[in-house]
Amino acid sequence: MIYTVPTGHGGEVTRTRSTLTTDLLLLAVAAVWGSSYLAAKDVAAVTPVVVALALRYAISAVALVPLVAARRHRPSLPELRSGLVLGCTQAAVLTLETFGVAHTSATNAGLIISLTVVFTPVLSNAWSRTWLPAPFFVAAALAVVGVGLLVSGHGFRTPNWGDALMLAAAAVRAVHVTLIGELTRSRQIDTLTLTAVQTVVGALILGAVALPQLTRHAAELSPGSWARLAYLALICSVFAFLVQTWAVRRTSPSRASLLMGTEPLWAVAIGICIGGERLTALAAAGAALIIIATFAGQRIERRHSKGGVKASKETAAMPTQADEAWPAAMENPPADGSSSLVSAQKN
Repeated sequence: MIYTVPTGHGGEVTRTRSTLTTDLLLLAVAAVWGSSYLAAKDVAAVTPVVVALALRYAISAVALVPLVAARRHRPSLPELRSGLVLGCTQAAVLTLETFGVAHTSATNAGLIISLTVVFTPVLSNAWSRTWLPAPFFVAAALAVVGVGLLVSGHGFRTPNWGDALMLAAAAVRAVHVTLIGELTRSRQIDTLTLTAVQTVVGALILGAVALPQLTRHAAELSPGSWARLAYLALICSVFAFLVQTWAVRRTSPSRASLLMGTEPLWAVAIGICIGGERLTALAAAGAALIIIATFAGQRIERRHSKGGVKASKETAAMPTQADEAWPAAMENPPADGSSSLVSAQKN
C-alpha cells in the first residue's frame, strides 16, 4: 500500500518502503516454500511423514519459545485463541503437503499448491459476502484444467493420491491465509507470540501422533536428513510463518496469496535444476496454464475489489510496537551475531 503520514511540520511523506518490504518478504516466503518440497520429499523418503513433521515442529518450537520468553511478553487471550485455531489449520496444511509430496513430484506439488491463489479470493469474498466477476471463475476453471494436464503429463490418468492431497492442502492453506487476516484484523496481536502459539499447538498435535515411533526413527536419521529438517523448521517454518503472519496483517489476503503464488516458479526451477525432475510437453503446458490462470485470476480479483481497498486499509490490523520494529531489525542485524529472527522481535 502507499499512504501518507504527517511529518510533524505540517507536511506529509508518501510511504512506499513499507509496501516494498512487505512484498519482498512475501516473495522470500514463496522462494523458501518453493524449495521446501524437494527437501520434504527427501526427508519423507527416509522416515515416516508424521515423524518428520513432529521433528520439524519441535525444532521450530525450540527456536521460537525462548524468543517469546526473552521478551517477557505474556500471551493475551486473543493471541491464545487465534493461535489455537491457526495452529490447527497450519498443522493441517503441512500434514497434507508432506504426505502429498511423498507420493508425487516436487514440481507437481509446488504447482498444485499454487491453486491457493485462486481459492483465497473466493473465501475472502465469501466471508465479506461479495460476488466475484464471471471472468475470475473462467480463470479458476483454466487453472483446474492446467492441473489436469500437469498430472497427466505421461498420459491421461486419474490423479494419484499425492496430487489429490496437494489439492486439499491448497484449499486448507487458503482457509489458513484468510483466517490470519480475519482473526488478527483490528486487534493488538503480537506476531512473534502468535506464531509461537501456532507452532506449539502443531508440535503438541503431531508429537502426540508420532510419539510411539519418534525416538527410534529420530535416532536413525543421518546428518544430511537432520540438516534438511533444520532448514524446513527454521527457514521454511519459523521464518516463513512469521513473515506470512506479519505481512498478511499489512496487506490483503488476496495480495499476499498473489505474491506467494510465485511459489510454483521456484518449485519448478528447483525440482528441475536440483532434483533432476522433468516435465513432458503436456505437463509443461499444464504448468504454464496454472501459472497464467492464477495470476490472471488475482488480477481480476484486485480490479474487482479496488473500490473497497481504501476501506479495508482503514480497518487493517494495528501492529504492535515490536511488529513495527522487526523489519528494520532484519535490515540491521545485531552486532552480537544473533539470528535475524531474534532481531526481528519480529516476525
